[in-house]
Amino acid sequence: MLKLNTLCLFLFFSLYGMAQSPLQPGFTLLENGDFEQAETFFEGYLVDDPTNKTALLCYGRAVGLSGEPEKSTGMFADLLDDYPGDFEIQINYNESFLWGKKFEEAEPLYAKLVKEYPKNFGAVLGYANTLSNLKKYEKALEWVEKSLVIQPDNLSAKTSRKYMRLGYANAYVNKQNYKKGESLLKEIFIDFPEDRDALLNLANLYLITKNTKSAKSTYRRLATSQKDSITALNGIALAEHIGENDKQALAVAMTAKEKVDVLDDETLKEQTYDRYVQALIWNRKYIKAKTEIALLEAKYTNRNWIYALKAMLGLYTGSPKKSVANYNAILKNDSTSFDGNLGKANALFAADRIVPAYKAAFGTLKVFKDQKDALGFIDKLNISFTPTLEEHLAYTFDNGKNVAFSTNTTATVPLSTKLSTNLSYNFRTTENTITENKASSHVLSAGLDYKILPKTTFKAVLGLNKSSFDSESYTQPVIDVKLLLQPFKLQNLELGYKREIQSFNADLIEREIIMNHFGLNYNLGTNFNLGWYTQAIHTTQSDNNTRNLLFTSLYYNVMRKPALKVGLNYQYLSFAEQIPTIYFSPEKYQAVEIFADLRGDISKNTQYMMSAATGLQQVEEDPNTVIFRAEAGVTHKFSKRFSGNLYGKYSNIASATAAGFEFTEIGLKLKWLMSKKPLFYKQIAK
Repeated sequence: MLKLNTLCLFLFFSLYGMAQSPLQPGFTLLENGDFEQAETFFEGYLVDDPTNKTALLCYGRAVGLSGEPEKSTGMFADLLDDYPGDFEIQINYNESFLWGKKFEEAEPLYAKLVKEYPKNFGAVLGYANTLSNLKKYEKALEWVEKSLVIQPDNLSAKTSRKYMRLGYANAYVNKQNYKKGESLLKEIFIDFPEDRDALLNLANLYLITKNTKSAKSTYRRLATSQKDSITALNGIALAEHIGENDKQALAVAMTAKEKVDVLDDETLKEQTYDRYVQALIWNRKYIKAKTEIALLEAKYTNRNWIYALKAMLGLYTGSPKKSVANYNAILKNDSTSFDGNLGKANALFAADRIVPAYKAAFGTLKVFKDQKDALGFIDKLNISFTPTLEEHLAYTFDNGKNVAFSTNTTATVPLSTKLSTNLSYNFRTTENTITENKASSHVLSAGLDYKILPKTTFKAVLGLNKSSFDSESYTQPVIDVKLLLQPFKLQNLELGYKREIQSFNADLIEREIIMNHFGLNYNLGTNFNLGWYTQAIHTTQSDNNTRNLLFTSLYYNVMRKPALKVGLNYQYLSFAEQIPTIYFSPEKYQAVEIFADLRGDISKNTQYMMSAATGLQQVEEDPNTVIFRAEAGVTHKFSKRFSGNLYGKYSNIASATAAGFEFTEIGLKLKWLMSKKPLFYKQIAK
């Protein structure tokens, strides 16, 4: 939109183009935007000629445009008392409301004026601009077209139409009607070929829609000067990041940084340094990024973009509390900052402070109505806490001629962001086709998850297992208790106890073996893509046997998109008593394997995963044997609330039955969100 301090100056000069020469110096001051000097000039002139209407009008304009619009409104109102119905005074009176941003008050005044003077260019354009400031873009464009019928080639009207189209396009983009927004932006080029504002907005639209090819092409069109070339490079770097080409993003950002250093433009320098450090973080060059931020902070103090970089680095390196503090610093400087508001919401979520994260996102929408990213963030939170119904069907078979079918149905109902309940029913039937032994088990359990503190959750499941074989059956309680916590940054620890009934095959079900597992899972992440996972379990059994299991994995994240992880696994297993005729129970078992895990997107709603591992295993002092296991699956999102996963897996690693064992499973998982939003959503959204 045209700046209000120059919005309708052309009106004045069209009215007073033949003004008397003693006032000409004042007219020139107004035309050049020297409003305070113009105010002084006309104030002095009115000492000698206090009733000169032209001088009074000019004085009123100078007062209003120099920062006192309410005072000028009063001055024009007084003039209207002296000159009732005077068009020149009325249009200046109306415009004074625009200077004071009182657009709602101005609208009926202009509506009345254009009704009385429908062919007056100034009145019609003033009304169009008023409507535009009220974001009534469709009607505003109708009226600006009427003004161009009156004066077809008027530059001010065309400029107003440009800003109306920019505003209207932005409104459509916020509503995610990108085609209409794109069309409006391209219409600007009819009046202003290769207009800078239109190109920047068009490129931003392409970034939002992840049309990075068009975004880069648009930025290249912008690069017609030394400064705009750097602006274009900054935009292209962001487009490369969105296109998941972070190495190229850093290369482009470094080029922009080299070019901007020779310019005397601090604003452009800050924008370019900002993008450069962002690119360092995208490429996980955290030490370099931290050093650059420190250097920039020493030069540019109390800058929001510096706080945003520090917050971004905190999120990438697992320090969300520091990020929250930096976003608070941004909001202290500017409470309406989009980066500050939504960035804080993301940081609070990363810190596992869910209710404050919700509040920060709702606060963002109060400032930026219907903003896509804020709505998407709230939707992500909603999905995490919406009641769900999950079904897992599986068919398994092995080389011991055991076949099994199982179904597990689980309903999960979060009652708050801290407390969630669940109810589960599992049925499994298994048969050995050689011995014709058959058995089945029914497990009904209920549980809860309670978040004691951020990053600290207690989980408990209690239930009953009824197992049947031949004409006999038995019932045993089952228990699963866990404490999940994050003791330090990038570390996750799980402590647990589980009581379960051995149900791998019919023979084991018949023996009613109860297992008590005491376990520990620990994962250590790093900021340089390396990770270490360890699982240790001590098991006591109702047949007086005990088992110790150690599994450890050192892995490296090679890529993020698609996510590729490779690593080395080691497993150690030991039983106190060896009962090989009943189940696999070696005194010592070891396995070493290398593995790879790949996960990515087939399309927007379809993802895939595949993993494979191979190595050697040794039972007691027997010769080493080759092991291999693999798994693959496809997940498809049929709708916002319903998804399915089809998978298959194979393994020949020694299991509960014996070495030389081969096992295959084919399964289907379905997930349905039972409601559109969490049960407690209305309370959170207040």
